[in-house]
Amino acid sequence: MLRIKKIVISLIFLIVLIFLFAPPIIPENFQFQQLLNSASQEDVIIIFNSGGWGNTPLEEAKDFAPIIEGIQNTLNEWGYNSLVIPYARTKDNLFGKITGARDFLNSFKSSSEILAKKVEFLAKKFPDKKIILAGLSTGGAFVNKTIEKISIKTRDSVYGIVAGIPFWYRDSQSENILKLDNNGRDSLAVGNLKSLTFSLIKAPLRWILAKFDSQNLKFSQTGQIAVGHFYSWDSPEVGPQIVNFLEEKIK
Repeated sequence: MLRIKKIVISLIFLIVLIFLFAPPIIPENFQFQQLLNSASQEDVIIIFNSGGWGNTPLEEAKDFAPIIEGIQNTLNEWGYNSLVIPYARTKDNLFGKITGARDFLNSFKSSSEILAKKVEFLAKKFPDKKIILAGLSTGGAFVNKTIEKISIKTRDSVYGIVAGIPFWYRDSQSENILKLDNNGRDSLAVGNLKSLTFSLIKAPLRWILAKFDSQNLKFSQTGQIAVGHFYSWDSPEVGPQIVNFLEEKIK
């Protein structure tokens, strides 16, 4: 028993050391030269960041891709060409996720500075173009932090559209950021702890019961971890608000 206790303590100590001192792993966010060549033909550049670890490809981001598509379709109806750039903030391996977790706990201090510098470069390279940073959940918090780091001179051509920022992130105030919370129904965004606690208990239980029944149920299919945290373009709390924002800032 004593030996097992020592092994457990040693493992915990090792995990803490790895978390604290593992070398930072920065993903290849996007190919910059390829971006410069493509962006020269477009009116609006949309930089997309998913929730979670922030490395979900756009084509797999079923929760936010329809909103990006809605933004593009709206701009297209007004005669604007747009380019969507998926931006990965976490590399999809163990050390990459350790780096991502540290950055997450530090309110994206490191990764937001990296993106802010790239956005400033783009704004200087293409002064006639508009740049939209779009993010869901933790991706929204990341976008919020990034715009906060961009110089005031550059911010005039940079806009943010964010949905479901978790309640524990400090909310910066900017007229250039549209913040969606499903009109207060997103329990994660508004901090409804009772609803969040119930969801956090319900989802794992459903997943465990499915395993006992030999059902191949993924954890992501167990239901929403946070009530109201799903954003639909067709919802009156989402699509129309984004269209009004784009009309005011870009059209």
